[in-house]
Amino acid sequence: MGIGGRMEALLETKLEGVALRHKGKVRDIYEVEGDLLIIATDRISAFDCVFPNGVPGKGVLLTQISNKWFSLMDLVSNHLIETDALKYPALQPFKEQLEGRSVLVKKAERIDFECVVRGYLAGSGWKEYQTSQSVCGEQLPQGLREAEKLPYPLFTPATKADSGHDENVPFSTMVTALGKDLAEDIRRKSIQIYEKAHDALSAKGMLLADTKFEFGLVEGKLIIIDELLTPDSSRFWPESEWKPGDTPPGFDKQYVRDYVSRTEWNKEPPAPVLPESVLRQTMEKYQQIADIVDTL
Repeated sequence: MGIGGRMEALLETKLEGVALRHKGKVRDIYEVEGDLLIIATDRISAFDCVFPNGVPGKGVLLTQISNKWFSLMDLVSNHLIETDALKYPALQPFKEQLEGRSVLVKKAERIDFECVVRGYLAGSGWKEYQTSQSVCGEQLPQGLREAEKLPYPLFTPATKADSGHDENVPFSTMVTALGKDLAEDIRRKSIQIYEKAHDALSAKGMLLADTKFEFGLVEGKLIIIDELLTPDSSRFWPESEWKPGDTPPGFDKQYVRDYVSRTEWNKEPPAPVLPESVLRQTMEKYQQIADIVDTL
């Protein structure tokens, strides 16, 4: 998977005559003949704010990475109908906006939880552990260090927010909202996907520290939707640089979060313009993950 040549970042899409159903932080979603067209733009966000400039080609890599993982994961069905949206004649006029960065998918009833799986103690999980020795209500052994591998993968759901912050919740909240059978099925499948991806990446020298999934229902059947195991939704660490007690450099969006955390920005809108060097290095990190996934 590669991006050749210099290109401009695609920050906005406009498909005249096609109904825009939702504009997320990164993806624009349109309705096409009863199905959904998802376009991954080059927008990038952190701390729930979208930056005014984007990472040229990022949306293409996100789409390619997700599509490859969807093809590898036979543990649960996914939402894909067609990975080449230009096979739909009605979409041909929009080739420049769609090529390489769009998919046609089934319209699902979205389950409004972020399904997070953590294999290592990092991010908000590490912050919570320092005060309570637990993560989302899951009690953990004392004495764990930052970035330490957990005794077993933790499923830590969060409420799904279209705007503002997602909120970590105990699994019991998910059970109350969805029912025990569906909640446990989601938890089981999430952990299975994480473990399969972790093992595959570890064999290539990369650790999957944590990731998040989204699920939906189509005619009562559970499917995985949105994106899968991308640097936007996951935390990747080079295994050669990992040691408990210190978080290794990430090959993911954490690079941008770390950069803006060193600036004077208060993490409230409007987000600042990112320097070209940050955009370039972010793309290089995403490209390395894409290259690894392409070999699986």
